[in-house]
Amino acid sequence: MNEVWTTVCNEDDLVIGSGVCALLDQGGKQEQVALFRETRDGPVYAIANYDPVGDAYVLSRGIIGSIGTRIVVASPLYKQHFCLESGLCLEDPKVSVKAWSVRIESGKVQLRTA
Repeated sequence: MNEVWTTVCNEDDLVIGSGVCALLDQGGKQEQVALFRETRDGPVYAIANYDPVGDAYVLSRGIIGSIGTRIVVASPLYKQHFCLESGLCLEDPKVSVKAWSVRIESGKVQLRTA
């Protein structure tokens, strides 16, 4: 199976140390994605923007940090921490959000969608 990468924004659209929301369009189906980058040369993380605990599209507005060795975002609503690599909620392992692999190609942020 071939990998499929979908462009969601320009690298310049990212805000270092914060999150931004981008729209992933896959054949007419749109999904909000929260993108995070801690440092200028660091990796870019992508998780679903939807907070299943707070029932709102807000994760891109959360605060990024770390708990142990995990890079996380704290939801701005009820402060649950979601791992930016896996999408897993640290406070409740039964809760998670989708996470994507990310790459930068020619200044474009791309998500692996297949």
